[in-house]
Amino acid sequence: MANSVLNVETRVRMGKGGSRKVRRDGLVPAVVYGKGIESLNLRLDPKDLQQAVATEAGWNTLITLKGDGPFDGLVVILKDMQIDAIRRDTQHVDFLAIDLKKMLSVMVPVQPVGKAMGVIEGGTLQLVRHELEVLCLPTNIPTSIEIDVVQLGVGDVIHVDEVVFPEGVESQHDVNFTVLTVVGRMAEEVEETDEDELIEGEEETEESSEDEEAAE
Repeated sequence: MANSVLNVETRVRMGKGGSRKVRRDGLVPAVVYGKGIESLNLRLDPKDLQQAVATEAGWNTLITLKGDGPFDGLVVILKDMQIDAIRRDTQHVDFLAIDLKKMLSVMVPVQPVGKAMGVIEGGTLQLVRHELEVLCLPTNIPTSIEIDVVQLGVGDVIHVDEVVFPEGVESQHDVNFTVLTVVGRMAEEVEETDEDELIEGEEETEESSEDEEAAE
């Protein structure tokens, strides 16, 4: 499991005004919460945060907070990040404090392994679910859930109940949904043809309406 260290500071001023002051200083307001602890308000350097999660585990990286305060030594994972829609800079960060000895529910990306027979035959591999929710100890969080797709032909489907999870990792899904499938070229061509016919029909309807208006 990937581990990082992140230097943070206590955030004194609260509310919108305090958050704006933090951002004017080039920092990002943050909060740490978790079972058995009071919420802690922090501020941090966005570059340090980016570096902390720049691991193969991404948001599931175990981050140890460092600094002068009750947060020093806490192990957290990134739970939420608010991004400005225009400037694309980080506006606020939520961390979840975790106990390394207790099971944790997290989202893990799906990683197809190999090249499906159906793809070699001209089909397309479609990843329906990009992430799966799992339950495990924080130190056992996998970087991805690998699914061998080599034997999949056109039309074959892998459901979540067929996925083999790593040892110590349990699925948190009750519904047996589709995770990935191989779609044939024929299905794609039919879908494209239907869309083209629909567009042509709409164009013909518009032209007829224009002709009727001109005749009037």
